[in-house]
Amino acid sequence: MENLNLTGQFLIAMPSMTDPRFSQTISFICTHNEDGAMGIVLNRPSKYNVEDLLNQIELKITPSSLLEDAIYEGGPMQTDRGFVLHMPQQEYNSTIQINDNIALTTSKDILEAAADNQAPKKMIIALGYAGWSAGQLEEEMGQNAWLNLEATEQQALQKIIFDTPANNRFKLGMDMMGLNSSNLLDVAGHA
Repeated sequence: MENLNLTGQFLIAMPSMTDPRFSQTISFICTHNEDGAMGIVLNRPSKYNVEDLLNQIELKITPSSLLEDAIYEGGPMQTDRGFVLHMPQQEYNSTIQINDNIALTTSKDILEAAADNQAPKKMIIALGYAGWSAGQLEEEMGQNAWLNLEATEQQALQKIIFDTPANNRFKLGMDMMGLNSSNLLDVAGHA
């Protein structure tokens, strides 16, 4: 799996994934290079919503439908930091362009825009991220812990990340791969 780059792709946990933080998850990989990988888990909504977060950081809030959106548990790393996946309509102080259709922002100015009802049209906010050290993700993929799904069309990306309810995103990813999780074996077969 040398030179594997999963940036902009989805990771779908295989049935053999026993880590409860990742069991039955679908994650979006924001960066993947020789130093490791970083992604956001897309189907673990927390008990908090956007309004709770904006109140916590003491921002003046303009009413909007966004306020009721869930905040996600993006992964076990840096759970006190916010990570915002969004359509790249404008740039913020700390934004990385993942591909033509998705950007990741970690600066407070995007939350200030959200509080002022000026947020990107489509976005999700996560606390924390999933991280892999150099070679770790490749090793886990070699052990059949993950499947990767490359969805390059804007419509497919948006459907998984923004338009599908969180509890259906894992199944949608499996469906897009033409798989049914109940048909996958926990371990590879032997001849």
